[in-house]
Amino acid sequence: MTGILRMTTPIDVQKDLQASAHQRLNAAALRKILVLDGAMGTMIQGYTLDETDFRGQRFNDWQCDLNGNNDLLSLTQPDIISAIHRAYLDAGSDIIETNTFNATAISQADYAMQAYSAEINLRSAQLARSACDAVSTKEHPRFVAGVLGPTSRTASLSPDVNDPGARNVTFDELVGAYDESCTSLIAGGCDLIMVETIFDTLNAKAALFAIRNVYNRLGIELPIMISGTITDASGRTLSGQTPEAFWNSVRHSAPIAVGLNCALGPSELRPHLLELSNCSDCWVSAHPNAGLPNEFGGYDLNPDDMARTIAEFAASGLLNIVGGCCGTTPEHISKIAQAVANLAPRKPPTLPPACRLSGLEPFNIDSKSLFVNIGERCNVTGSAAFKRLILEENYAAAVEVARNQVLNGAQVIDINMDEGMLESLPAMVTFVNLLASEPDISRVPLMLDSSKWSVIEAGLKCVQGKPVVNSISLKEGEEEFLERARLCKQYGAAVVVMAFDELGQADNLQRRQQICQRSYDLLIAKVGFSAEDIIFDPNVFAVATGIDEHNRYGLDFIEASGWIKRHLPDALVSGGISNVSFSFRGNNPVREAIHSVFLYHAIRQGLSMGIVNAGQLAVYDDLSTELRDVVEDVVLYRNLQATEKLVNVAEKFRNDGTTQTVRQDLKWRSRPVHRRLEHALIKGITEFIVQDTEEARQGVEKPLQVIEGALMDGMNRVGDLFGAGKMFLPQVVKSARVMKQAVAYLQPYIEQDKDARARTNGKILMATVKGDVHDIGKNIVGVVLQCNNYEVIDLGVMVPTEKILREARDQDVDIIGLSGLITPSLDEMVRVGSEMQRQGFNIPLLIGGATTSKAHTAVKIAPQYEDNQAIYVADASRAVGVAGKLMGEETRSEFIAGIQKDYVAVRKRTANRTRRGTLFAYSDAIAQKPQSNWQDFEADTPKQLGNQVLVDYPLKTLLPYIDWTPFFITWDLIGKYPKILSDDVIGNAATTLFKDAQTMLHKIVEERLLEARAVFGLWPANTVNADDIEIYSETGANQPTAVLHHIRQQIQKPGASEELRSLADYVAPKDSGRDDYIGGFAVTVGIGAEHLAAGYERDLDDYSAIMVKALADRLAEAFAEHLHQRVRREYWGYADNENLNNDALIGEKYRGIRPAPGYPACPDHSEKATLFKLLNAESATGIVLTESFAMSPAASVSGWYHAHPDAKYFNTGKISHDQVESLAERKGISIEQMTRWLTPVLND
Repeated sequence: MTGILRMTTPIDVQKDLQASAHQRLNAAALRKILVLDGAMGTMIQGYTLDETDFRGQRFNDWQCDLNGNNDLLSLTQPDIISAIHRAYLDAGSDIIETNTFNATAISQADYAMQAYSAEINLRSAQLARSACDAVSTKEHPRFVAGVLGPTSRTASLSPDVNDPGARNVTFDELVGAYDESCTSLIAGGCDLIMVETIFDTLNAKAALFAIRNVYNRLGIELPIMISGTITDASGRTLSGQTPEAFWNSVRHSAPIAVGLNCALGPSELRPHLLELSNCSDCWVSAHPNAGLPNEFGGYDLNPDDMARTIAEFAASGLLNIVGGCCGTTPEHISKIAQAVANLAPRKPPTLPPACRLSGLEPFNIDSKSLFVNIGERCNVTGSAAFKRLILEENYAAAVEVARNQVLNGAQVIDINMDEGMLESLPAMVTFVNLLASEPDISRVPLMLDSSKWSVIEAGLKCVQGKPVVNSISLKEGEEEFLERARLCKQYGAAVVVMAFDELGQADNLQRRQQICQRSYDLLIAKVGFSAEDIIFDPNVFAVATGIDEHNRYGLDFIEASGWIKRHLPDALVSGGISNVSFSFRGNNPVREAIHSVFLYHAIRQGLSMGIVNAGQLAVYDDLSTELRDVVEDVVLYRNLQATEKLVNVAEKFRNDGTTQTVRQDLKWRSRPVHRRLEHALIKGITEFIVQDTEEARQGVEKPLQVIEGALMDGMNRVGDLFGAGKMFLPQVVKSARVMKQAVAYLQPYIEQDKDARARTNGKILMATVKGDVHDIGKNIVGVVLQCNNYEVIDLGVMVPTEKILREARDQDVDIIGLSGLITPSLDEMVRVGSEMQRQGFNIPLLIGGATTSKAHTAVKIAPQYEDNQAIYVADASRAVGVAGKLMGEETRSEFIAGIQKDYVAVRKRTANRTRRGTLFAYSDAIAQKPQSNWQDFEADTPKQLGNQVLVDYPLKTLLPYIDWTPFFITWDLIGKYPKILSDDVIGNAATTLFKDAQTMLHKIVEERLLEARAVFGLWPANTVNADDIEIYSETGANQPTAVLHHIRQQIQKPGASEELRSLADYVAPKDSGRDDYIGGFAVTVGIGAEHLAAGYERDLDDYSAIMVKALADRLAEAFAEHLHQRVRREYWGYADNENLNNDALIGEKYRGIRPAPGYPACPDHSEKATLFKLLNAESATGIVLTESFAMSPAASVSGWYHAHPDAKYFNTGKISHDQVESLAERKGISIEQMTRWLTPVLND
């Protein structure tokens, strides 16, 4: 069933019924807080349906799986859907949502069922309508909301990280799908339409556009509800908008309600709901999840607790409509309905008139706003440089032009692609899509500027925020003017109206007044345009042209601005400011003076905004008095000789453009190009690389010869110096940056030569294994290999075994390299080796990373992969040598035979190894625990119990806490800081690296390129069962909110203390009757690190990319150290007089410890799950745990706080299976699962 469906009742009757419902909905919302239903998916899951149930009889032989297509159940299992509706109605729901969240043709295409979209929507609406009609009464009317979900595609996000301008769906495709669904929902009897779970606002704007099309076509008008989704603690949608920016983007559709749903629980949703409630002048709705998902994907917030939180929302005046999303049930809705029954609905505020624009962030222009700078440089008609970039399709540089405009103060970016030699429409689409992927640019609104309506409309279909259209006018008559104005409103844009009519441009004050008045009246009366979204441009013309008729051009514009402000309420005034100085092009000081004077007087009269180059504006008060006076004479037409006077003094102020430059030692530039390229590679100089590469290309027959000749000669020299210890890793990475830029320049020429194929030393695939997010070491190894002419295919982090092996086979690689930092990665590497054996691979497998070792590779991985060889590579400096021997025909066999012989010996040593020390049974180890005098123990009570969140923590505060020694180790420079800087061998390399690090660090801190976030908690606690710690709520309740499970030493080393320790020993036992406390923390400085590093990688600058990640790691560790100090001094307060320098902090000279799960004192990584749940860490900081309990972002640290005076770090060492069995029982998991997490510490 496709196409437009026939109404199930005559259209006039349908209109009357739905108009009546609209009135009853309004009346009900004024009396009470309306209650939505809860989760449909959660209820469907409760029926445990299988594939047969989803197919039903009708689709029994469908060509693909249908399990999970919940919307299809309206056709195949209508009784179930009706029963769910009835359960929510019985629970007290006023509004029932149709079962159509994924019913659009776009989403149904995932099941090859797009042809059934209309029928599913129709039948779903009919089922909800029938359920509501069965219980609706005059006293308690029930309403059907036809749901339009987000679809499975995103219109403003790229599906390809390598192509930020790509899209997997168009605006028009979305409009078509939503039109079909909306038509069917109305035909089925819906009372209102709800666009919900909006994670990409451009998708929502397409839905709203389609709804308006349907309403216009059917002659019907239903209420609209809009509900966005804040995806995490950042307070933004997935596509990056804040709640207010989101509201500004959709406000044009005049919804009865706007709200938030999904992704977050009620507590997490509250601050974002408050923001929305304060900025929106319609009803506000919320249907949150039943808390945040637990580690199994379920939801734990019970109905009573959820209702209690919702009641506080309502009591605070935040709500008009409330319901539930994922995890909620009729029990939740019943409790919520009871909780809000006697609470008054929110009264929408009356907001002052304002032009409410948005990018990723809101930008409101009201009567109190200062002048708005509209950046003018992204305009091919006004900027020759920008025009050249667009014609050359150098969009990366064009994007930088926009970025610089924002950095220089532009609050709106004007984009114009009108050029005779340019395909303006695709250029507009490409550029706007690329800007959407740059948050620092797309945070501001866009102004879409063109004389071609088709180009403007194409741009409108790419903008998720609320933009400005520049422009429309009466030039072609009222009909076209009104049609385009209606479309601007439907797309959700403010509009610039030119003072232009059928007779031409207004060139005097009277004509400006007449055209602006006429345009204003038409827009208000016939289109329903909001006056504050009308921006008049009364035409800025050039002054001082020497033509008498032009003498009043400046003054007429200024006076027109004042007239519009007084006579056309709430409308704004704009203009293209650079036009006014066009007569003096080439004389920038005079032009800037004219702009400054013109703006000064026009703003005082009422000019709201202007298209200006925000980086080139002179300050009015800083102008030379002589120049300012004569310019004012011209602009304000104060005398007849004004133009002549300005012409006479203009040359006096002309800038000759000379500048002073820093002298450089450029003697090497006189050498032959081959030597220049070598010098640039060794020294890491990129300044001349394109110029020299082109010169080298001109001297050879084929461009590939430049790579295989001059460039590889240079890189071989780099490799020789590195191998001889005369160059060090940071310098090699800089060399790689130069090499990459040269190769990138040559690539287009090489591609033209279809027979060309570069000869490499081999192809190596690299990946950080599944569950692990750490990649600094891997990236460094990759760069070193590339410097030595290996082709490296880097799959990134968190890569499943299946993908590694599939890509290795598809790419026909010579070697696979695996990396990992956390201990669970060791098991994953074993799995990769096992699968390589099973799938018949016969290529070497390299193993590296902080937790890997020769022993683990020899004992655990190599025996699983017998068809070739697994080889441990200790660091980046050894990678090239290993790869070279493996790829060499003459060296491979002998090298592998040597490895195998060595690994046999390692396995034999391991098998025959006698453990030093005595292994105690677990029960005996408990008896050997430290004996503390708990009866005389008095714990220090924390000054602040509970959780504390720190957001956007000042990075500058963390700098003194950086431990630099591990930073140098990351770059394979081994030595203690600061002594390493004067080392005879590596001192120069370390000093240069440290200087570069300081430069990057300064940039990160000053430009706030990374964000530091933290959460920590201090809680009452006691030890139970010898090695478990119960944690209690700060209220003092005796029931534990969580239980920590720690590991005890079982091996007593010769000569060591007889005590066998566990972290649980540092917390008072429950049976001692003593109160005690414990803390936990999670910090990150990784917010923004991946994005920043990716930017450098796109610029072929691996050195800076690795530097960013290395510094983020150091800052995260510094944050952990700093926060621990604050906890000791302030929040717990047991060391309020502590005064230690950084060396003492690094040396841990303080009282207390902060052990981290996965490290020697608590080697069980899975304990992080309990820590994160206690801290609500993901919501508070954005740190996410992978399935192997690695933290993402990688620059994150978490752990426990212990304050006992005897607390110290220790290594649990190896443990036996009896402790594993006890841990499994206490944690409620299988022995197999527990063994998996503890394999690295098992005493096999």
